[in-house]
Amino acid sequence: IISMISAEVEPLGGYIGEAVSLPVFQGGTLLTILAFIMVQDPFLGVAAIALYPVQMYLIPKLQKKVNLLGKKRVQTARKLSERISESVSGIQDIHTHDTSAFERANISDWLGQIFDIRYEIYRRKFFIKFLNNFIAQLTPFFFYSLGGVLVIKGNLSFGSLVAVIAAYKDLADPWKELLKNYQTAMDAKIKYEQLVEQFHPEGLLDKSMQLDPPAQVPVLEGEFEASNVVVEDDTGFKVLDGLTARIPLKGTTAVLGAVDSGRDDLIRLLVRLIFPQNGKVRLGGLDTATLHEAIIGRNISYVDHNAYVFGGSIRDNLLYGLKHRPVRDRELEGEQAARRNHFITEAKAAGNTPDDLHAQWVDYEHFEAHNGGLETQILKALKLTGLAEDVHEFGLKARLDPRANPEMTGRIMEARKLLKARLLEPEMATLVEPFDKDLFNDNMTVGENIMMGRLVSDAFDFDQLSTDPYMLSILERSDMKDWFLETGLKVAETMVELFKDLPPGHEFFARFSFIDASELPEYQLIIRKAANGLETLDTDEQARLRGLPFLLSPARHRLDVVDDDIRRKILVCRRNFAEHLPENLKSAIEFYDEDTYSATASVRDNILFGKIAHGRAKARRKVGRLIHDIVEKLDLTRTIMELGLDTSVGVAGGRLSASQRQKLCLARALIKDSPILVLNNPLSAQPPKAQQAIMQAILEQNEDRGLVWVLNRSKDAEKFENMITMKDGRVVEAGKVASLLSKAENEVEA
Repeated sequence: IISMISAEVEPLGGYIGEAVSLPVFQGGTLLTILAFIMVQDPFLGVAAIALYPVQMYLIPKLQKKVNLLGKKRVQTARKLSERISESVSGIQDIHTHDTSAFERANISDWLGQIFDIRYEIYRRKFFIKFLNNFIAQLTPFFFYSLGGVLVIKGNLSFGSLVAVIAAYKDLADPWKELLKNYQTAMDAKIKYEQLVEQFHPEGLLDKSMQLDPPAQVPVLEGEFEASNVVVEDDTGFKVLDGLTARIPLKGTTAVLGAVDSGRDDLIRLLVRLIFPQNGKVRLGGLDTATLHEAIIGRNISYVDHNAYVFGGSIRDNLLYGLKHRPVRDRELEGEQAARRNHFITEAKAAGNTPDDLHAQWVDYEHFEAHNGGLETQILKALKLTGLAEDVHEFGLKARLDPRANPEMTGRIMEARKLLKARLLEPEMATLVEPFDKDLFNDNMTVGENIMMGRLVSDAFDFDQLSTDPYMLSILERSDMKDWFLETGLKVAETMVELFKDLPPGHEFFARFSFIDASELPEYQLIIRKAANGLETLDTDEQARLRGLPFLLSPARHRLDVVDDDIRRKILVCRRNFAEHLPENLKSAIEFYDEDTYSATASVRDNILFGKIAHGRAKARRKVGRLIHDIVEKLDLTRTIMELGLDTSVGVAGGRLSASQRQKLCLARALIKDSPILVLNNPLSAQPPKAQQAIMQAILEQNEDRGLVWVLNRSKDAEKFENMITMKDGRVVEAGKVASLLSKAENEVEA
C-alpha cells in the first residue's frame, strides 16, 4: 500500500496538473504556426502535416505494447516490495534458519525481472522516439527539394519558402511535446487503472454502510441468527458449511471447538468481519448484509488474539474505540477559521472527508453522566485487565518537564524527601546510596563519581573520557593522571587473568567485566608491552588503559584498587571538574542537586536520587515497593498513571510485550462499554492464572450485557449461561450450560 501511494499516486498528481494546460498551450502553438504556413502557401501547409496521420496511426500501435510492459512493471515492482517487506518482518527466521542466501537470490531474481522489463520498455520507447525524429526530419527534406523546384519554376517565391521552413522548425517542438504528453497520459492511465483495480477488490464494503450514520443508533436486542450459512475461504474450502446457529445477545455464551472447527469464522460472522456466500445472517432481527457499520461498531466490542495496537500513546489506543464521529468542532477565529474553511472546500473537491482530525471525537459528557467520568472508566479497565501495574511502571520511567508541570514536580520532590527519611530506618539504610556531592558513591563508577551529574548532550562521550581534553586536564590538575594509567594496567591484568579461559559468551563478561571478550587479546599485548615500562606504550594504548578505571564501580567489581585516599582524590577531581567546567560544556551535564528536579531523569530516578546498592538481597524489589508505598501515601498514583498513559507504544505496539498488547486491546474494548462484548481467545499470551483472574473479573462485572467468549478449555464453560460447540463448520451442540452438563452426566450414568 505504501509503495503504491508513494510510487504510483504521486506521479499521477504530477500529470494531472498539466493534463489540460500542456495540450492546450502546445496545441494552440501548433495551430498558430500551421495557420501561418497555410497563409504563405496552402500546398506547403498540407505538406507540413502530410506525415502527421502516419505518426498518429503508428505511435498508438507501438505505444500499446509499451503500456502492457508498463502494467507488468508495476505488478512486478509490487511483488518485489511485498517480498522485501516479508524479508524484513521475517528477519529473525531468516537468521535462525540460515536462509539469507536464498532470500538474496529471491530478491535478485525479482530485480532481474524488473530490469528486463524496463530495458524492453526503454528499447521500445527509444524506437518510437527514433521514428518520430525520422519523420520530423523527412518533412524539411521535401520542403527543400519540392519547394526548391517550385521556386525555380516561379510557382513560389523564395521569401515564402524561407518563411515556411523557418516556421516549420518552430512546428516541431509543440508536436514533440504533444507526442510526449500522449505517452505520459498512457503511463498515467496504466497507473490509474492499476490503482483502481487494487483499491476495489472483490467483496469491498459498500460506502453507504460507512457514510451518513443514523442519527440514533438502535441498541441490538434479541439474538444473532445464522440460517444455512456457507462461508468459503480463498481456496474455495467451506469453513462454514450449512451453519445454523442462534446466540442470545444478552447473557453469557461460551463457544467451544477445535481450532479448525469453524468457531473463529462463526465469531467473525457475528461481528461482520466476513460475509457469507449463501444463507442469511441477522443481528437483533436486522440483516447484517445491509446493516450500517455504526450500528455494529457501537453495539459490539470485539477482541481477538490478533487485535491491533496503533501507533501513538497508550491513552490514544484506549480511547480509539470511542472515536466514531466528531462530537464538537474546534472554536476557531480569524486566520485559523479561514484555513479550516479552505481545508473543507479542498477536501470536498477532492472527494475526501471534511471531518476535523483535531476536533473533539470522544464524548466525555456521556461518560461523566453514566460512568463516573472517563478517567474512572480507564482506571477500572486497567485494573481489571492487569495493565494498571504496567502503566504505573511506565509512569515511573517517564520524564516530566518541571516548567510545564511545576505542581507535579513539587510533589515528586516531596516524595524524594520522604524516601530519604525512610531510607534512614535501620532495615532500609543499606538499600540505596544517595547522591551526595561531598561523599564518594561506591555504587557509581569512578567516571560517574567525578562528573556527579547526568549527561544531557553528546559533548561528553562516557566511553571516551580517557581521551577527552577537558577530563585529561582535570586529571592533570588533580595529580591523578598517573594513577589512572597504573590502575588501568592492574585492572587489565586482573580482567585478563580472570576471564582468559572463559568462552566469549559467558555471563560473567556481562556481569563483572568491562573488557569485552574480543578485546582480551589486544589487552594481553598491551600488558606484555607494558612489562618494559608504561612509557613504552603509545598514546592510544595508554588511553585504553586509562579508560578502564572510569568504568570501575567499587561495590560491584571489588578489585580493591580504590582505597580511602583515592576516594578523597576523586572527590578533588569532582570539585575541579565542576569549578573549571568551560561555558561551552556547562549545558552538556546536569549536576545532581538534592533540591532540584532533573528534567532529563525519570520520575523514579528523581524520587530515588541515588544508586540502588549492588549485591543486597532483593534490594531493587524492596526499593520499588517502598517507592510504590510513598507514591500512594502522597496520593501520586493517579499522576503517575497519567504519565504512563502518555507513553508511546511504538509502531504497531512494538515497545510493548505481547502480553501488554493483548491487555491493552482488551481494556480498549471494556472502556468502549458496548452492550455486547465478543472475545475470541483474547488472552492467549497471558499466564493461565492471569487468564482465569481476568475472565472471572469480566464475568462478575458483565451485569445485564451480552458476552460471547471463544474458549480453549471446555471446563471454563461451566462459568457461562449458554454454550455452543462447533465441529467441521457446523454447530453440533447448543443450549443452556446447566442442561447440557446435566444431559452429559445422565449419559455417563446410563
